[in-house]
Amino acid sequence: MLKSFIAVLAGFFSNVILSVLMDTILKILGIIPYDNLFVSTPLVLFVLGYRIVFSIFGCYLTAKLAPKNPMFHSFVLGGIGLVLGITGAVFAGHLGPWWYAWSLVILTLPISYLGGKIYLWQENSK
Repeated sequence: MLKSFIAVLAGFFSNVILSVLMDTILKILGIIPYDNLFVSTPLVLFVLGYRIVFSIFGCYLTAKLAPKNPMFHSFVLGGIGLVLGITGAVFAGHLGPWWYAWSLVILTLPISYLGGKIYLWQENSK
């Protein structure tokens, strides 16, 4: 049980840390405004893109660290992301275009599937 908890926690924190780090770097470089308002659609798509990549990595890491049933663990992380994504879309959706927050919600479960599947494909190719 503890190993499962650590696997999910590691995937969650890898996603959060990478996203916050990238956001901070882009803000320091002046690419993203500090208030997140008046951001162009291409920039929002760029942010969405790297967050998808970081989320896939987080789910992959969770699957890799899982003591058994890697897909289940990846989906647990996806479920946590889904709840947090819905909460963010409802309560903080005003911080960017409405479709950005909801696209993260819609993509969460496919991302968790892909992260777990990439791990399984890697393991099966050994």
